[in-house]
Amino acid sequence: MTNCLNCDQPLSSHYCANCGQKAATHRYSVKHFVEHDLIHGIWHVDKGILFTIKELFTRPGHSVRAFIEGKRTRYFNYITLLIIVAGAGHFLSELSPLKIADIFPEKSKALMSVIEEYSSKYPKLLLFITIPFYSIFSFLWFRKAKLNITEHLVMNCYRAAAELIVALAFGVVMIFCHNKEVLYMLYSITGVVVLLYAAWFYYQYFSVFGYKKYSLVLRSILVPVSVNLFVFIAGVLLAGIMLLLGHK
Repeated sequence: MTNCLNCDQPLSSHYCANCGQKAATHRYSVKHFVEHDLIHGIWHVDKGILFTIKELFTRPGHSVRAFIEGKRTRYFNYITLLIIVAGAGHFLSELSPLKIADIFPEKSKALMSVIEEYSSKYPKLLLFITIPFYSIFSFLWFRKAKLNITEHLVMNCYRAAAELIVALAFGVVMIFCHNKEVLYMLYSITGVVVLLYAAWFYYQYFSVFGYKKYSLVLRSILVPVSVNLFVFIAGVLLAGIMLLLGHK
């Protein structure tokens, strides 16, 4: 083969110098699909979901900083990862006989029912709304790092994906455990874990930008606390307005 099958340019190596496609291509078969597209293309440790997830839970800030600084070949796309994890979360929620609002104390159920209803209807919308808020607050608390707002958005997409994976674990528990008191306790623990993960994420990411340790710890905690406080107040106000309007 002397010309690239993708762009028809002359080939001089194993990859096309014009479009980057591999020179050697194969006709699709069951074997090729399983060995290459499924195993190599999705789960391959050099460029796949498993490698990215491992990095997000072993060295989250360092790995995402490396990605943003240009080491991108080995990492799974952050938008695709978000969509896959969000979709898995929605699927698990449909399998559970209980909803999040069911495990809350009676005085909180009405507000949680409204919030959960909108979360179920518009999961991706709500997800992509919270990421910009995290990005704004991380941009404000870590101005010294001189990252632009887009870099903060990419960073927080990966953080959000990891936190959704933590939430997936709770979703699995809800399928098999129907004790509301136990679930409420686990839900509260999950919230703390997510908060601590976010602080760890920011601490690692911004550890190379010259912040003193106490300042780095404080700022890393303030980002998720600021966002959660803002989102909680906004959510309660929205739910309260819907209840006052007689929303069912």
